[in-house]
Amino acid sequence: MPILLLVAVILAIYAVAYLFYGRNILQEKVVRASPERETPAIAKFDGIDYVPAHRFVLFGHHFASIAGAGPIVGPAIAMAYGWLLPLVWVLFGNVFMGAVHDYLSLMAS
Repeated sequence: MPILLLVAVILAIYAVAYLFYGRNILQEKVVRASPERETPAIAKFDGIDYVPAHRFVLFGHHFASIAGAGPIVGPAIAMAYGWLLPLVWVLFGNVFMGAVHDYLSLMAS
């Protein structure tokens, strides 16, 4: 399979997962996120425990935590079974485990 086709398929999987699973199910039905609600950092601001995070710092924490077990388990599976199974592990692990965990953790905090 040509690499550009593989990249296009991966991007399509992530786009579909974001649009239908992430936005419609997680955000609208599970969390019921609303921009009108204040976060605890705003509502309970005390300058010590409740302080709004800068958006780039928050993005850095999210970006670092999404990796999870993928970089560890993926290469180990690839050495045993080839590249397709780790690719599936990382794709669906990101969508159904990593992204769900990180999004719900961020929304709960």
